[in-house]
Amino acid sequence: MRPVSRDDPVWSDPAWADLHGPVLVTGTDTGVGKTVVTAAIAAAATAAGRRVAVVKPAESGVEDGAPGDIAEVVRLAAPATALTLTEYPDPLAPLIAARVAQAAPLALYDVVDSIRTQVKQHDLVLVEGAGGLLVPMGVRPSGEPWTVADLGLLLGASAVVVTRAGLGTLNHTALTMEALERRALPACAVIGAWPAQPEAVHWTNLSELRPRLAGVVPEGSSRLAPGVFQRSAPGWLTPQLFGVLDDWRVWIEEID
Repeated sequence: MRPVSRDDPVWSDPAWADLHGPVLVTGTDTGVGKTVVTAAIAAAATAAGRRVAVVKPAESGVEDGAPGDIAEVVRLAAPATALTLTEYPDPLAPLIAARVAQAAPLALYDVVDSIRTQVKQHDLVLVEGAGGLLVPMGVRPSGEPWTVADLGLLLGASAVVVTRAGLGTLNHTALTMEALERRALPACAVIGAWPAQPEAVHWTNLSELRPRLAGVVPEGSSRLAPGVFQRSAPGWLTPQLFGVLDDWRVWIEEID
């Protein structure tokens, strides 16, 4: 594999030359590692001297008083600001979870306003979605559902797509990237859990994803001590995401 290059198509967008403002962290599915990737980017950006906020518009499947995804980001990365706008007890898509709980659904423009407030106060605002890009999050003033993609469009955000390493990831990643491209949202990919013992399918997927790949987070990284996580995170990410990984061949040699 050749080194990461700014000549690759994904990096030709000027958004990646100096990443700032709102950045969506979405995924090809649920459970792909969005939270640990969010923490890794937050840690790397903080180490690079950026003031970072992390916002999760909605989290479902959280019991009253139980720590959620944002608590994990705070533990691992210690960003300047971290907040969840709303939580629902049932592990469902946020809009569905709100209906089941008979709670008020997330209003799109309230979320936009909350994030824009953080953008004014921080260099980088990571917005961690729920599930995939087109999961129904809440309602528009018209009563129609809105998605993470809609939020990104209103914010003018860049997007990081967290993807799996294994079988099926090429199709799922391509579908998510295509949805972002149709909305003119610049996007890159990060593998959320690189296995400790990768097989042929993982290596071939890495090779296919590489032109759009901005990082690979090792499986089990969330179990690291916070200080170790923060020191390690830049090595998992390319310079476009405030990391130091600029040659995949070196990375492969180090983990092989």
